[in-house]
Amino acid sequence: MLQLSTVTFKPNSFMLIEGAPAVDRFFIIQRGNVKTYHETQIPGLQPQNLGPGDFVGVVPCMTGLSQNENVFTTSEVTAIVVRREQYSDLISANTPVAMKIVRAFARDTRTLNDVLTKLTLKSVNSEGSEQIFSVADYYDNFGYSDIAAYGYYQYIKANPTGANAELAKKRYASLQKRTHPAYLEPTNDPVRTYPRDTMIFSEGQSGGDLFIIQEGSVKISKVIGEKEITLAILTKGDMFGEMALLDNKPRSANAIAHEDCRVMVVNGSNFGQLISTQPQMVARLTTTFSERLWSMYRQIANTQLSVPRERMIDMLSLEMEKNKINKIGSYQTNLSIIDIINLCGILPQEQYTAEQQFKSDQNIKIVNGKIFIPNTQALIKQAAFYRKQNSRRLNG
Repeated sequence: MLQLSTVTFKPNSFMLIEGAPAVDRFFIIQRGNVKTYHETQIPGLQPQNLGPGDFVGVVPCMTGLSQNENVFTTSEVTAIVVRREQYSDLISANTPVAMKIVRAFARDTRTLNDVLTKLTLKSVNSEGSEQIFSVADYYDNFGYSDIAAYGYYQYIKANPTGANAELAKKRYASLQKRTHPAYLEPTNDPVRTYPRDTMIFSEGQSGGDLFIIQEGSVKISKVIGEKEITLAILTKGDMFGEMALLDNKPRSANAIAHEDCRVMVVNGSNFGQLISTQPQMVARLTTTFSERLWSMYRQIANTQLSVPRERMIDMLSLEMEKNKINKIGSYQTNLSIIDIINLCGILPQEQYTAEQQFKSDQNIKIVNGKIFIPNTQALIKQAAFYRKQNSRRLNG
């Protein structure tokens, strides 16, 4: 039987402090008000004022990663304490509360996607089906024919009389005989297989399927004009596509097979049943969103570093922290220099210099085209030093 305790915080005190180690609990505010904010101000995001029914501390609790924001009481606050191991019981006892958390995280993830894209590429993407054409055109120009064919097909399907419909039809007809895009039409297959460099879905495309990776890896990215930003490289056990399922809006990013992959498919018709019968699904969704939000906040902070080499070192540290690679010793990553450059969104004119400086850094080596870290703790400390210096500069 679920038994939850409460705790009271005095006015003008910290409930949670950004950067502090994670704890195994989060709080649901029962009475009083708090303000949440970040040490380094994030353009486009303002401090939040929260009150009864709102929750704080879910991200570090569910990920085991450091606190991602400050939570400061503006009045006396009484909060319900939920420990990590109690979350599944909370879902079973009160699914609406858990789904409130999940839906709020879906909203925040979509907002941070836009903020991150704007900060990295100094632009935002167009909305709706015309973005599908832009995505197809981008990959067509770079020779990714299977991805381009998928995109043109989906654009024609979504907008057969659109501004670029005739051009899309012409290009798709040209590509059709020599490409093999996977799953142009949705199926009821519970498991799908996607070869490397094929598209699972395009930003701007409608769709309500959620995917769980069983084998291989998937790249989540956005296309703005002539630039692609990689948001994440997901691997076995990771979940994606959940935002469109939860808020019934067009896809906010592209999902592309980074390697040959096999994915399990959860559609809208069986999602409700899964939630009611398998609380671990909601728990997994919460953890997935928590991990993604933590990474996005760190990526946004990364964009505030003005020196490309420092951004690359910090991004590498972020990837290690996210994967909980923080033990003393060496670490062989699966990331190339170009992967880090894409994750940072470094401008083309800065890439060569940034790559050369990155290669010469004493805390990294390149082994078989992938980044090797001789001393993980040294690199994490180096990145933390860059962030601290930058925070002091930005905050005066």
